Amino acid sequence: MKAGFVALLGRPNAGKSTLLNRLVGHKLAIVSDKPQTTRTRILGVRHYEAGQVVFVDTPGVHKPAHRMNVRMVDAAREAVRDVDVIVLVVDASAPAGAGDRYVLSMLEGVRAPVVLALNKVDIVQKTALLPLIDAYRRLRDFAGIVPISAVDGTNVEAVEGLVLDLLPEGEPLYPPDFVTDQPERVMVSEIVREQVLRHTRDELPFLTAVAIERFEEAAGRRPARIYCTIYVERPSQKGIVVGKGGSMIRDIGTSARQELERYLEVPVFLDLHVKVRPAWRDDARALHDVGLDDA
Repeated sequence: MKAGFVALLGRPNAGKSTLLNRLVGHKLAIVSDKPQTTRTRILGVRHYEAGQVVFVDTPGVHKPAHRMNVRMVDAAREAVRDVDVIVLVVDASAPAGAGDRYVLSMLEGVRAPVVLALNKVDIVQKTALLPLIDAYRRLRDFAGIVPISAVDGTNVEAVEGLVLDLLPEGEPLYPPDFVTDQPERVMVSEIVREQVLRHTRDELPFLTAVAIERFEEAAGRRPARIYCTIYVERPSQKGIVVGKGGSMIRDIGTSARQELERYLEVPVFLDLHVKVRPAWRDDARALHDVGLDDA
């Protein structure tokens, strides 16, 4: 029986969260085509006949510019120090660059074996893969290199098999029904934030956060009642989130409520408010309020 921790590491928008969701078989991490969507460490457990794998999704590694980003990168650094195997996820549609070398520099001195997952092969010409593999081989020795697509599942089973082979022998670390350590309130706030990102698209950069002000469980015929505050840094951003005549916030609320009802499996009443909180990404109190004090 195998058991151990496996960190998913990589640059922002490499596809780590999509891969985590596929590996675990549950939606644990929100997904967006914008970088730096994942802000905290997310743990997901997969139970196999051959053993138990505890996958750890980490925030995208980048050079931090704000207190929030420093905490995100610190979370990734801490994760790779305490795991048995590392899966380095890279975007195969782009050449290896300075950002990838920066991520690899974090692995200097790390004893855990590193598997390279070349993600997004569903949008890459096969002829481009061999030169990319050669480029990464020149940068580091890997325990294995696997071209994958986290979106359609191509070769993901190969990554799972390789990871299980590399894990140590051991008893399961969590009960058979355990899936994640993410508290329900955190999952709820992330679902709301995902819809903010999806609806605002390129109009709004990553300057939003969601805080759960009140969460009342469903009881009898009464739906769950969830009250959230969406934080932005400037009044102009508030205008984007609210939309003309409140149209955008209504659309966000409708989509978020539907996703929450699927996740919670109960009817949901969702109340959203938007507040301006200047420079919240560098404000320790603000980071605490949105659950990023322990990123």
